Amino acid sequence: MFTPLAKLPYRHVLTLPTDPSAVRIARETAELTLNAWGIGLRHPTVDPALLILSELVTNSIRHAAVLSPQVTVIYGASRDRLVVAVHDAHPYQPPLEKPIDDNDGGGLATIKELVLDLGGTALVRPDTPAGGKGIWITLPL
Repeated sequence: MFTPLAKLPYRHVLTLPTDPSAVRIARETAELTLNAWGIGLRHPTVDPALLILSELVTNSIRHAAVLSPQVTVIYGASRDRLVVAVHDAHPYQPPLEKPIDDNDGGGLATIKELVLDLGGTALVRPDTPAGGKGIWITLPL
């Protein structure tokens, strides 16, 4: 189920250039933000969420930078769920069910599998005004 951001009591938005340093900054910001919200870094959902976040930002840098000079990372949380979304301006909406390929390390299929193992949801949504897309991950806390 997709969780609208407006329904979450905790929200943070970060926009970064599609540069390799964005992965580190997005991850460090997530750690600081989650800690400020009272979600400890030892919570069992946090490490997988940080891995998923890093992979999504890396994918935007690798595949969307040519049409998207920036990537926007959205963090949200409530008492019982964590939401992470990564938006870029590239219009291609990759399928989350693409088979795992030994050449690319699994990509979005690996992310989707990890999300499902955690009891969460993953969704690719078009970003109509900007013409890009966002990949939204919701994980139970």
